[in-house]
Order: sequence, then structure tokens, then C-alpha cells
Amino acid sequence: MQGNPVPAAPRYQPACPTRVACVYSSCYCEENIWKLCEYIKNHDQYPLEECYAVFISNEKKMIPIWKQQARPGNGPVIWDYHVVLLHVSSGGQSFIYDLDTVLPFPCPFDTYVEDAFKSDDDIHPQFRRKFRVIRADCYLKNFASDRSHMKDFSGNWREPPPPYPCIETGDCKMNLNDFISMDPEVGWGAVYTLPEFAHRFSSKSY
Repeated sequence: MQGNPVPAAPRYQPACPTRVACVYSSCYCEENIWKLCEYIKNHDQYPLEECYAVFISNEKKMIPIWKQQARPGNGPVIWDYHVVLLHVSSGGQSFIYDLDTVLPFPCPFDTYVEDAFKSDDDIHPQFRRKFRVIRADCYLKNFASDRSHMKDFSGNWREPPPPYPCIETGDCKMNLNDFISMDPEVGWGAVYTLPEFAHRFSSKSY
């Protein structure tokens, strides 16, 4: 007797619009990701607690990331910090949303880690990446930026600011540095090394 067919696993549906439909301002990755968190909260397709803002930086504020639109070839871009969205899907696989990558949007977590971060083994210790992982609801509630870090000494914009008002909380207008800091005693969320980050959120067993 033939058994019932096993239903195929449901295909992952992105938590956000297509890349071109997302709110995006060049060099304002922290706000781009805040807007993605806001979109997920408002559209209720996935529970907000499955999503995280991930700040990537280190003590030197010099981190290499590969597969970035700013340098899509074989070499990395050296950012002072970068921010992506992590969706830990209840289906078992995690995805990274990076509006500045040439990789898929969203990109399976393991693919993104392997292609964009590669390994710490071949990177000088001063360039090794750290990751501050903050729950999306916490990020929406606590993040604030007056964009002053994007002005030069004369007060001119280094890059045009987003068209919407600055993001602020009831009692704070600027705390971006607390999110960029990789001091675990500062700010919100948890701080990981690359191996710890990969082990914590990968679908592979390390």
C-alpha cells in the first residue's frame, strides 16, 4: 500500500519588500535596518521577536566585508561599521538582509557568512569582526540618531541624509555610538566574535 506523499517544506517568504522597494539611503545602514524592522513590525508576516539588528564593527572600527556593492569584485570594503538584519526563521534556517551587498536579498545565513565574512583565520587580529545582536523590538524602541556623525567639520553632509525626520526616542536624540561599540558592558543586545556568531545562528552544526 502506498503511503501518503510527504508535503514539501514551505518556501521561505521574505520578511521585507524587494531590495529596490525598501527604504534606503546610502551610508545610513543603521537607519535602513531600523526601517526594515519597522516594516516587519507593521506588516506582521513574521513575529518581530524572530528578527534582530546586527551591528558589525570592532575596537579599531576597521572591518572587512566582501561582496559589497561599493566593491563587488574580489576584494573587501573596509567599513568602520555596518548593519544588517538577521531573521531567525521558525522554519529552521536563518537569513541575512543586507541592502549593500551583491549577494541575494535575503541571503541564507551560512552563505552570507561564508561569502561576506569569510574566516578570521586569514585576517589580522585588528581587523577581526565583532557582532552586536539586538532584538528588533529593542532596536525600534531604543535607537536614536541625530545624524551628526555624517557631517564634516564645516557642518556639511558627507552623504545626503534620509528624507524622513531623524529617529529619536522620548529621552534621547543620539546614541548610535552605544550600538557601534563592541564593549559588552555598553548598550543593548549581546556581543559575539565571528565564530560565536556563526555557531549561534547557523543551521549547520559546528
